[in-house]
Amino acid sequence: METKIEKRDWLFLLVCLLLGVLGEEAFFRDRIGISYLVFIIGFYAIFFWRFRGFNFSHQRLGYFILCCIWILAANFFLYDNMVFYSLNLLALPVLVIFHIVLITSPKNINWSKPVFIFYLFSKLLDSIKFNFSFAKGSGKFFKEGADEKKYQVWKKVIVGVAISIPVLFIVLNLLMSADSQFERIIGNFPQWFDVMSSENIFRCIVVLIYTFAFFGLMQVLIQRKIQVIDPQNNNQFIKFDDIIALTVLVLINSVYLLFVLVQFKYFFSGTLQGDYTYAQYARRGFFELLFVTMINLSITVFVISFVKSTGKNVKRIMKIILSILILSSVIILSSAFMRMLMYEEAYGFTFTRVLVHSFMIFLLIIIAYTLVRIWLERISLFHFYFIAGLLYYTCINIINIDQIVVNENIGRYEQTGKIDIHYLNSLSYTGVLSLIDLYEKDLKINGLSETLKERQASGNSEKTPWQSYNLTRDHALKELRDLRIQ
Repeated sequence: METKIEKRDWLFLLVCLLLGVLGEEAFFRDRIGISYLVFIIGFYAIFFWRFRGFNFSHQRLGYFILCCIWILAANFFLYDNMVFYSLNLLALPVLVIFHIVLITSPKNINWSKPVFIFYLFSKLLDSIKFNFSFAKGSGKFFKEGADEKKYQVWKKVIVGVAISIPVLFIVLNLLMSADSQFERIIGNFPQWFDVMSSENIFRCIVVLIYTFAFFGLMQVLIQRKIQVIDPQNNNQFIKFDDIIALTVLVLINSVYLLFVLVQFKYFFSGTLQGDYTYAQYARRGFFELLFVTMINLSITVFVISFVKSTGKNVKRIMKIILSILILSSVIILSSAFMRMLMYEEAYGFTFTRVLVHSFMIFLLIIIAYTLVRIWLERISLFHFYFIAGLLYYTCINIINIDQIVVNENIGRYEQTGKIDIHYLNSLSYTGVLSLIDLYEKDLKINGLSETLKERQASGNSEKTPWQSYNLTRDHALKELRDLRIQ
């Protein structure tokens, strides 16, 4: 593949270089805060400028994903929960790549089919190939109009300089370490050696990687080619025999029905049975939830996707059996939900417990849709799963679960007088703000003043660069500085 280089390509490469510098400044200077939102603004400003006049496809889904991207990026600025901080570091780049590939793809490509995954990875591979082709074409671009002999000489000189720079860097540092007199002599030279520190070299490499990643991907995406996708070829999957599947489902459902009938009182009695503790009771419910998600839904989706019924009667029986499987899952899910409620009443609320509760509600929605899909074959499973999953993940990022945990634990304290200040202190700065509120109410809680003094001492010495600016953390640090602890 040979790339024809034009002047506008060099201009866009320069713009991508600036974007690469912004990316390095945003992500490799300190803890990420408002810098992620700034980078997203810069990235999409350049993207839409480069693709001005481009006929985008899948626009409704594209706008939805774009809104989720902005909300998730704003999460770095608004809140400081480390769980979502780590997850979003992985989720946001994937969403951004998925979004720009989606809206620049041909309209005849169905994004909810496996063919789109192959299309996405092919574009990523093409972007790498494009950069190599661009580098090869750059040599020809500079070669035009130049004397062949002088060109070859300068080419060899540049290669020699490029090879010698890292060698000289290592040798000079070793000699300077070996001889103090030589180090003083070298030290009299201008301070350009400071620029060649290992940290700066690493940052330059990061900038170049970002630059060519953005440049290559956008250049490939803007050269959209019309692709004809045969819808029949998209459905050429292995089909599983319906009689075998029906036999498996009948046996599994028999076990479920027996399990539900025997344990029905145990599920919904609202009291502990036998010698179980609250912790054991909740953990057993949680593993049942995992069993529901990993086994029941997987079986249902597999049967819907890969089992082809040969007759109307078999097809109808299959739907009934799948419906029983789904309803059994709802019963077990309800049991797990009630167990978690009992556990929270006994031991209080934590981030993990509230998150599990929210996931149970999300799972119930997924199960309900799957039940509808069993009887209405025209609707798509993956389409709903993707949109519902992205919407759920975005919502739990923006609603501030830490604040919910704080409110519930304070409410529990007002009723029972029990509170775990060490857990609230470990939550995030949202938890610190709650401890400040408790202290200002003049509540005599053991260890509260000592915990706030430690936080105050660490907060006074904390210096935050602009990249790490976070609204919740800044508010908490101001409150700590103004707090007078006796």
